[in-house]
Amino acid sequence: MLGVTPFEKQLAEIEREISVRGIYLAVDWTNEAQVRQLAHDALACRMDPDHPECKPTDRVLLARLELFGLAQLMLTLMRQSAQAGIETHGGPIWKSFGRALWQEAELQKRP
Repeated sequence: MLGVTPFEKQLAEIEREISVRGIYLAVDWTNEAQVRQLAHDALACRMDPDHPECKPTDRVLLARLELFGLAQLMLTLMRQSAQAGIETHGGPIWKSFGRALWQEAELQKRP
């Protein structure tokens, strides 16, 4: 009998947390333009410990920053599972956000 891989367990945890932030931020995961913009913002975000945004007090900003951190975890998990020869399959939020992140990442690679 096949068990649940560590990737699947992590995937479920990350997707759940992304979903919670998405609800708080009113993200429509079926709105491709909105999700692409969110992915673009996530990949463009650079945290400087001296920057005031690194210690956000605004709850919306904090939720966005947490979502951006989860996006990084998502990309890392997808990369690691692919390197291990394991396909990761999440739910609709994972697929929507993951696709947008990969599309935006590919755009950033272009000269």
